[in-house]
Amino acid sequence: MKTAQNWMQATVVVTRDLSPTVREFEIRPLENAPSNYPPGAHLQMQVMVQAGVQGVVQGAKVQTRSYSLTGAPQPDAWRIAVKRMDDGRGGSKAMWRLAAGDRLMVSEPQNFFPLDLTAPGYLLVAGGIGITPLVGMAQRLADHARATGVLVRMLYGARSADELVFEAALRQAFDGLQATGQAALQTFTGPAPIDFAREIAALPKGAQLYTCGPVPMLEALKLAWSDAGRPLADLRFETFGSSGRLPTQPFRLKLPRHGVDIMVPSDATLLDALEQAGVPTISDCRRGECGLCAMDVLAVQGEIDHRDVFLSAHEKTACQRICVCVSRVAGEITLDSAWRPDNS
Repeated sequence: MKTAQNWMQATVVVTRDLSPTVREFEIRPLENAPSNYPPGAHLQMQVMVQAGVQGVVQGAKVQTRSYSLTGAPQPDAWRIAVKRMDDGRGGSKAMWRLAAGDRLMVSEPQNFFPLDLTAPGYLLVAGGIGITPLVGMAQRLADHARATGVLVRMLYGARSADELVFEAALRQAFDGLQATGQAALQTFTGPAPIDFAREIAALPKGAQLYTCGPVPMLEALKLAWSDAGRPLADLRFETFGSSGRLPTQPFRLKLPRHGVDIMVPSDATLLDALEQAGVPTISDCRRGECGLCAMDVLAVQGEIDHRDVFLSAHEKTACQRICVCVSRVAGEITLDSAWRPDNS
């Protein structure tokens, strides 16, 4: 039965290991739910994350995670792919513990990363597991290219060749188009940087760029796009909040206005900790994109690991604001919320 949050029960149909660190899941809802969804859509899932310190399990808690739907819709199942993040907040490890027949709570497909089919050209850029929302886009754009002649180019990078888990599906989607020059797929492995400026310069006026991957890659793309004088509205992106410059570790959080002085554990976000402490906090995307959760920084002892793509490079250097849904700290931070008592 759906709750007020529109949750429903679903069962895991089958799992497949696409690489040593990427596992695909087929999930079937146990009640009537939309079987069709647009490219870029994702599912919200409730997962049971084990809590503990230094390998000692101290219990479990339910957390919500977002996973992109991969590929074209199927009539009776949803597909996602999850990369195991051993230094993450526990969501991927919880997913990897699931087996065929297990049940979990999921949302209906949602889409905050829609594909616009009116542009004269497209560039898709995927980094690592950021490929998941772009597979369906590439397949849809391949069909669109065959029908209209529009140009499509895709760049797909990963740390190693065995992490290019959807390369075969993408080459199949672009089959026949590369010979005519209507579409191209180029893969990259290792740390060598991609010449984004050159790729952007080759796009026709009015072209759109769709990208998903680690924050450093997105920041490089945003800079190259801006330097090329391209409209920001034509750069569309989605993030995954596990990427950062510093290792994920516990840190101390203070909010003098609320009398809060707590430790934020490594398996929880700043936003999780604020909500658990009863601090009124505005948020929406929970991926570091919209900026609604940004708070003022009063003091920091240590270093802020800005993992959002909302704040500008200047704002991140100034360290006067932090997006609490994804960013973290190595050390201690003192914040001030936007909440004020009625009699202030």
